[in-house]
Amino acid sequence: MCPHPHPAHRHWDGSPRTTHPRRPLRVSATSPSRLLRTGQSGHCRRCGNRIDIYQRTDQQPVALHPAELASDHVPEVCRWHLSEGVAHPHHDNSTWCRISHHVICPRHTPAPHLGPHLQALRRQLSLLTRRLIDTGALPAIPTATPRPVTAAAIPARPIVQLLLSRYLAGSPVEDIQCVTQTRRRQRCPRPVRDPSLPAGRWRLLPTGPRRGQLTLPTQLMAVYDLGHLPYAEQLRWRSQRCPAHETALGAADLALTGWQVFDPLLHAAHIHTRLPHPHSARR
Repeated sequence: MCPHPHPAHRHWDGSPRTTHPRRPLRVSATSPSRLLRTGQSGHCRRCGNRIDIYQRTDQQPVALHPAELASDHVPEVCRWHLSEGVAHPHHDNSTWCRISHHVICPRHTPAPHLGPHLQALRRQLSLLTRRLIDTGALPAIPTATPRPVTAAAIPARPIVQLLLSRYLAGSPVEDIQCVTQTRRRQRCPRPVRDPSLPAGRWRLLPTGPRRGQLTLPTQLMAVYDLGHLPYAEQLRWRSQRCPAHETALGAADLALTGWQVFDPLLHAAHIHTRLPHPHSARR
């Protein structure tokens, strides 16, 4: 008896084998946000509940509750709506809206204007938080104790000067990671700082007031200065991309950049008056 192998496009029982082609994720050139939604869901560090991260109109991230709520159950000052991937802090006259996770987070002080529906939602999140604590997945007491920064250590969140502005980085200079999506739909693991390219230099610069602020006492602070680099190189740092994705046309961002506009009053805890040690700076 001669064997009859089944064709490659059919299963062993003769049923057709269907394959679903993978659709590439693309971002429209006219979109105000270049951030892909995939991979932008996370968990609150305080309560452990799920959150969705979006960009606001000022390019800053905001954590929203993943589910939509009826607009009648949410106070007007707490309503958010989404438009083309950007979160707007007001209502769009629809029957549904989003709410900031900070308002209903179980580990934050509840606002006095929460209605019965939001209070019930907050109790549900509290039960999930208690379940995570009982299973050991979440610490009972937040352990967000900042490590002491000495004169021989690089600041955990350094102040970086580029494009004639100062920014507060989200991680040490050597740990700033590229935000671009790779072909495998994962975040690029390469750092923004490339040892083969000119690096920044640590300098002691005056804090200086921002526009509209009162004059602060004269004080020098450690700043990682990139102002001497070419303009294109500073743009690459500002967009937080590695050299391989610097000129990648159409490459979307899979994460938000970690830059925050430096404010000497709000970010006073990150001001260091001494330069890092030369052996630890790894310039």
